[in-house]
Amino acid sequence: MAPIRRKIRKVELELSILRGALAGSGDLAYAWDLESDSIDWLGRVDEIFGISAANSIAYGREFHRRINPDDLLIRRRALAGHIATGAPFECEYRIRAENGDIVWVHERGAARLSTAGEPEHLSGTLRVVTGRKADEARLEYQANYDETTGHFSQARLREALDQALVYSRRYGVEGAFLSIGIDSHSIILEAYGGATVDAVILALGQRIERVVRESDVIGRMASDSFGVVISNCPPDQLTTVADKLLAACDESPVQTASGPVHLKISIGGVVFPELGQSAHDAIAQADLARREAKVSPGASYASYHYSEKQQQTSRHKVEVAEQVMRALKTGNLVFAYQPIVTARGHQVNHYECLLRKIESNGSVTAAAAFMPIVERLGLIREIDRFVLETAVGQLREHTDVSFAINVSALTASDRSWLRLLFALLRNEGDVAERLVIEITETMAMQDIEETANFVAQVRDLGCGVALDDFGAGHTSFRHLKALAVNTVKIDGAFVQGVSENLDNQLFVRTLLGLAKGFNLATIAECVETEADASTLTEQGVDLLQGYFFGKPSIEPPWSAGKKPALALIKNTAIG
Repeated sequence: MAPIRRKIRKVELELSILRGALAGSGDLAYAWDLESDSIDWLGRVDEIFGISAANSIAYGREFHRRINPDDLLIRRRALAGHIATGAPFECEYRIRAENGDIVWVHERGAARLSTAGEPEHLSGTLRVVTGRKADEARLEYQANYDETTGHFSQARLREALDQALVYSRRYGVEGAFLSIGIDSHSIILEAYGGATVDAVILALGQRIERVVRESDVIGRMASDSFGVVISNCPPDQLTTVADKLLAACDESPVQTASGPVHLKISIGGVVFPELGQSAHDAIAQADLARREAKVSPGASYASYHYSEKQQQTSRHKVEVAEQVMRALKTGNLVFAYQPIVTARGHQVNHYECLLRKIESNGSVTAAAAFMPIVERLGLIREIDRFVLETAVGQLREHTDVSFAINVSALTASDRSWLRLLFALLRNEGDVAERLVIEITETMAMQDIEETANFVAQVRDLGCGVALDDFGAGHTSFRHLKALAVNTVKIDGAFVQGVSENLDNQLFVRTLLGLAKGFNLATIAECVETEADASTLTEQGVDLLQGYFFGKPSIEPPWSAGKKPALALIKNTAIG
């Protein structure tokens, strides 16, 4: 009997420990007999379900009735995937508590299968995550919408404009973008304060709403301006829209707590795709036209047009692009290698391959001087193929190094580039494991679904994928999960001077929290001082890149026997 008593005491001790752990965490544990549909619960069911006893959720059918109908299918799919493949069973969904409150829970579990391979038992835990979900929703709203007016944020408006440009080019339909600004913004702020400015901004947004169509998109561009994406708008109708907006603002003053405030605005417009070739171009051109309207006597609206100076600039861009293509053919387009090091220890993890153009006089031109032009003129595909072929060739030759290469927005939808990647890396797992493909956050936001498919195919080959300029485009939780990258690179604008800039420190901590929540490795770029490197290391950044650790060099900086530890990137990924 002694062995039996010892087993009983051990079970009682384990049960006591489990009860204590559940009480401390507020979690629930369950054991679900799938044949009888009965569920045994352990823990404080009142924390989640708002009931004093588990009798009312003693069966699976009763438990399912409390799950939000929209989420029930999500749970069933996750469980089916677990049973079919053995992948971890983990999902989040909403439960209706007894008092009607909605509670978000995170469930983890594992099924036990019969000898015939059929599920017969399920056990797991439930944890309340309502607070985290509320924080996620708030952050996502702030990233996508302006808090004062409820209209799109600048990032979302730019995304809508990108989509309108794609549609316009694909179907040959003209559209327009308007930049609308308050002329007296600073005067109102100085005279009446921020509350009155907010009231005026809100009123302007409402008057814009009344004029434009429901299909048009309004967004807050800055503290004193809005942008409007107008679809299916021939050039001769743009002036009519602007006149209606001006009339709507002139009809009556804005009533504020400080008294009536007269609303004086200026408008700049650009037609696409004839003039605005990208969202960046269209916004800049409309802003330029608005500034012209503001300073022109008697004019409150101006449309963007090419000047002689702009034509000269365009001709220069074409010349630069031709020089780059010649350099590609003559071997004068080369890599410059910049080390990316571990935050603790500063050991080289891998190198980023950056393009450089060797000029006829021997000088070296950085990619920033020509790549935007090449991309804008649609010649980037040849460059991306060259970069891929060169990187793979060098990885084959130098088995002790690892590279990261950049690809353009067009490459994510370029099936020929993917075919080349597969052809080069098929049956070459060692090379694939030492190659990281970097995509920009702005590129990813243009078409999440297409980019996610691109990422999945690249990772299936064994390559890593890094999201560059992280933080610049306000990636949402949903987007980051969908993309399934390995690594994020924090945008250099938030890194430079981070040791002294409290706002940047807060932003970096927020980005790190988001990245760590998805088990992503993090890289901080543009690290230029020891103080910044120390601050970033203390905050938990994994890898560092910048002039403090080495400038890009066209001479290969690696040496035999020093193999970069790319495992930091390869072993962190969304499951």
